[in-house]
Formats: sequence, structure tokens, C-alpha cells
Amino acid sequence: MARGIGTKCLHLEEEEGRCNHYGAISYPIFQTATFAHPGVGKSAGYDYSRLQNPTREHLEKVMASLENGIDALALSSGMAAIALMMELFRPGDHLIVDADLYGGSIRLFGNISEKNGISFSSIDCHKEDVENYIRENTKAIYIETPTNPMMNVTDIAKTAKIAKRNNLLLIVDNTFLSPYFQNPLDLGADIVIHSGTKYLGGHNDALAGFLVTNREDLSERFRFLIKTTGAALAPFDSWLILRGIKTLGIRMEKAQENAVALVNWLKGQKAVTKVIYPGLPEHPGYAIMKKQARGFGAMITFRLKNREFALAILEKVRMIQFAESLGGVETLITYPATQTHADVPQERRERNGITDRTLRLSVGIEDVKDLLDELDRVFAEIEGEQHG
Repeated sequence: MARGIGTKCLHLEEEEGRCNHYGAISYPIFQTATFAHPGVGKSAGYDYSRLQNPTREHLEKVMASLENGIDALALSSGMAAIALMMELFRPGDHLIVDADLYGGSIRLFGNISEKNGISFSSIDCHKEDVENYIRENTKAIYIETPTNPMMNVTDIAKTAKIAKRNNLLLIVDNTFLSPYFQNPLDLGADIVIHSGTKYLGGHNDALAGFLVTNREDLSERFRFLIKTTGAALAPFDSWLILRGIKTLGIRMEKAQENAVALVNWLKGQKAVTKVIYPGLPEHPGYAIMKKQARGFGAMITFRLKNREFALAILEKVRMIQFAESLGGVETLITYPATQTHADVPQERRERNGITDRTLRLSVGIEDVKDLLDELDRVFAEIEGEQHG
């Protein structure tokens, strides 16, 4: 019988019933760089922690299980995962990528990958015909869904059919929903990317990244690349992410519940001109989300009536913290124009809808009344000052 996703966050079925590591319930941290050999040509199973470490291996098995893949690789950050994934391609290759991506991905593609001879077509994958952009040298389609920060939703299964028909890889960044709410491999994707720093870790105390695949050829290639480039996740950080994953389910449910309450509150504010959340029936991607995901997540993007109001919110929040990143237990508010997307050219930012009036909320697990009280106070103070 297939295990539920919440149970898979806690238990690896292949290890049930065993009494390894003296019966430790928390998987041990093997804080070692190297491993002794019992003799020439003999190994205890591990050689050097850049190649593999028991703690990291356990984490990778958990991630492969959560995404229904055959292999997962844990790397030192989400960007390290994307950078290693890009080593699949050669000079002269072409990729189709979503126009609205995390700013770090855009920076990598534009400043590193293009320098290495890879070209890109940046399009709105949620509404344009991807097939129109396929060239003879196209090798992959790269999407986020929902996108960061404008919450555009792309039909993964539909895009996967296009990829398969044209012998392309489909790569999906699943950071915003986590494997708890969405499993792109089940919908036809070849590679899933995560910033483990976000919901998987969940506590804003560790950096991590993941590549997950259900293809043997990609697994073998990634294993060669990770030992060659050396960006594997350290044992202690692997343990922190393992600990975070144990509560992934309850955190995702609570954060989503809070997000829905905040969305409804924001929609009632005169100072807010637009609320973007894929769980709203009026969101263009609502029906697709209902089909391909088990939830809508806890990320909200909203637009204020003017720049001054947006900046004043960032100055006045106290419990909600003005900080980059997302997916932790604490609610964070971000100004994409100067933080996550600061390196994206202004013209491209504005084309994607990121203006100087745009804010992004990563909703945490606080008591929802306290979050609403905080926003109520902040908005009332600003409106009082602006009308005073």
C-alpha cells in the first residue's frame, strides 16, 4: 500500500523495522570528511564525504521518496543545484525558460550559462505556445510553477507532452509548493529542482538544494557531476534538512491556512490594488492548480496603490519581518525589486509585473490573529499618516 506524503516525511519504508545506529530515532550526523579502509581494495561503504556521506545519503533517499524519483542529490544551495543541472548542456545548446523566474536563476542563465555558449528563449510558458520556440538545438524546457514572484501557473502535464514529443528535458523548480503539495515527476517532468533552504528545511537555519530525477541516465550523469564539481551538502546541514522535513506536512498545511486568511484580508484593503494567489478562483491558473497539485501553497504577491505605501509597510512591520527568502516558520515580507530580483533588468521586471509597488509575502505558522492584527496596525498607521 502506498504511504501518505506526511508519513513519507518521517519514515523510509526500506528501513522500517531495523535497529541501526544503536536505535537512534534521529538519523546520526556523520561529521567526517573521510573514511578509513579495512584493506587495499576494500571499503566500509563510504570513502570521502564529497562523494557520499551516510547522513546526506539518507536525506537523498527521503527526497527521492517524497518526489517519487529514483535518485535525489543534495547540494549546498538551490543555486548550486541549478548550476550543476546546467552542466548537462554544451555550448551551442538552446533552452526554453519561463520569463518569470527567481532572480538568481535569471542571473545564472544570463551571466554564466550564456557566457558558456548556451542560449535561451525567455517566454511566458503559462500562456504562450512553447512548441513555437523549439529549435533544432533546443535541449530542455525550464519552468517554475507557480512562478516567483508573480504566481503564474504552467500546466506541467501538457508541457511534458510537448517535451517528450520533441525529445526535450522538462525541468521543474518545485520550491514554492514543495513535494508535499506537488510532484512534477508524476506529471511527466524529468528533473525536479528545490531550494531546500525554503520549505524543506523550514526554519531559516540551513542552505540546501536538490535535484531529483526518475531517469537512470540522468542519475548517473548527476552523480558524476556532483563528485567532480564538489558542491554536495555537508553532513550537519543534511541533518538540519532531515529534521525540517519531519514537520513539512503540518507546516505546509498551517502556512496555507494562514495564507488564505491573509489573502482575504488583503482583498478588502483599499490600498491594495491586486492580490495574486493561485488559490483564488479568479486566478488564471486556479483550475490547473486544482488538477496538478494538492494545495495552493503559502506564497502571496500583492500590489499597493503607490510606492510610498509599499515602502512604509516594510518600515513598519515588526513581527512580520522584512527579509529575503521564504518557506520558513516565520512570516517574511520581501520587496522583489531590490531583493530577490534586483539583478533582473528593470524592463524585464516590469514586463513580468514586478513594479516598485509589488510586495511578496511568505506566510508562516504564527497564530493567524496575530498576523492579521499586525497588518491591520501597519495599514492603519500608514493610512493615517498619508491622510494626515
